[in-house]
Amino acid sequence: MDYIHLNELEFYGYHGALPEETKLGQRFRVTVSLATDLSEAGKTDDLDKTVNYAEVYSVCRSIVEGSPVKLIEAVAEKIATDILNEFANKVTGVRVVLIKPDPPIPGHYASVSVDITRGSFV
Repeated sequence: MDYIHLNELEFYGYHGALPEETKLGQRFRVTVSLATDLSEAGKTDDLDKTVNYAEVYSVCRSIVEGSPVKLIEAVAEKIATDILNEFANKVTGVRVVLIKPDPPIPGHYASVSVDITRGSFV
């Protein structure tokens, strides 16, 4: 199995359970890993034989910058589902790490995140 990684894509969204999160918004970072077969792309140097990561970026952006939800789990799930549906002929599995660097909780921490894997990701 081969993988394509899109690392720490950064977007601004309005997701959160607290009213100030949906009003003020905040940064979100997304890392997406795609399980795919890259052998033909490597042999042929043909973009049609791989997953266009600019298109994957657009999927992530439209979701994170789109309609607000309460949970980052829901954002990650939507990203994974849409990628698996849109690239079903090339992507067999997807891992999404969604990072919320500045959640409104007291204390000292680097961030909070969820990490989900959907499909076949061996």
